Parts: sequence; C-alpha cells; structure tokens
Amino acid sequence: MATWSMLGLQDANSPIMEQLIFFHDHALMILAIITMLVAYLMISTITNKLINRYLLEGQTIELVWTILPAVTLVFIALPSLRLLYLMDEMSNPELTVKAIGHQWYWKYEYTDFSNVEFDSYMKPTMELQEEEFRLLDVDNRMVIPMNTQTRLLVTAADVLHSWAMPSIGIKIDATPGRLNQGNITLSRPGLMFGQCSEICGANHSFMPIVMESVPNNTFIKWLKSN
Repeated sequence: MATWSMLGLQDANSPIMEQLIFFHDHALMILAIITMLVAYLMISTITNKLINRYLLEGQTIELVWTILPAVTLVFIALPSLRLLYLMDEMSNPELTVKAIGHQWYWKYEYTDFSNVEFDSYMKPTMELQEEEFRLLDVDNRMVIPMNTQTRLLVTAADVLHSWAMPSIGIKIDATPGRLNQGNITLSRPGLMFGQCSEICGANHSFMPIVMESVPNNTFIKWLKSN
C-alpha cells in the first residue's frame, strides 16, 4: 500500500480495490521474473562460445518453452477471472444511489428515500476554502455510509459520460437511455476524488466527483438535513 501511495494515487478504500492492487503486484512480479530470465538467457547466449552450427531441432526445449508460457498465463488468468466475477457480484444491496451525467455536472438521487436528490458542480477557484482542491472539489458531495453494500446506478441525460473513482476501483459508463450498475462497499471514512473519464464535450475536465464516506449515524443525520 505504501508503494501505491508513493505513485500519487489514493489509498484503496474498498475490498475490490485492495484486490486489484494485489493482482497488479502479482502480475508485475511475474513480468519481472520473465524479464530477468529472458535477459539472463540473452546475455548468456551472447557471451558464451558454446555454438553448435549443426543443431537443427530440440524437441525437449521446444516443449518446455511452449508449456511454461501457458502455465504462466494460467497463473495470471485465474486471479483475473476471480476479480471480474467479484466486481460484477451484486447481492441484496442495502442502499441504492443513482448518478446521472449532464453537460457538465453530476446529479445524484437517493432512490430509497423521498426527495433526496441534488446536483454536484465543480467549485470555482475563487470559492475554494483553504483545505479544498482546485478542479477536484464540488459544492455537493456524494455521501455514502461505510461498511454498507451500495448499488450505484449510472446513466446520462445527454451524451456519454463515465463515472470513475480510482480509490474504490470502479468505473462505469454513463450512457443515455441505459442503466449501468456497480457495487460499492467502503472500508473506512474519508474523502475520495474522481472525474468523468469519457470525453463528453468542451467542459469534460470540469465535472469532478467527490464521495464522502461516513459512519451510519452521520449518514442518517445527513439524510435528515436534506
């Protein structure tokens, strides 16, 4: 996790994102081993003088270098398929939130409650507080209770958008006339930042996403205030 944060990315705040990071490290380790092995063989071949100009075939070595890559791919494919299954899994969500992409802002509707909906615009630079981030903060944050399985429904009202939040490992296309869904389970309280990841027009880079993870009691108080 420390290495991940040194890259300038937010720490994982969902079980899925933690698994994605573990899979990234797993695949990177396999790639590092392959790179070192191939480099060693190339250097060894170039530097030694063991040459047989009459060697025409070697069925044993051909069998080995055919089977080894296949086994390596299996070690990468199995964790990948498991992750794809987990990312699509949706069972008995406790909360449903609908995100609607507009040019160029997001609208959120908490469909389990009556009249809880709001627009989320990027904050102008002149209105930012000292601790807020330029081009990333919004006037109304999306509030989600932690340790609660939440279903996120994403659609668009005009053109293609994409609701993306790197710290929870989720990216959902917002398509007009279609509902796409994703699963959110937050591990701890805090702020998470994302942006629209589809080139949706002139102000594409000015429709950020801010999600606030809060305890359940705080979420209930927030609902009452809205």
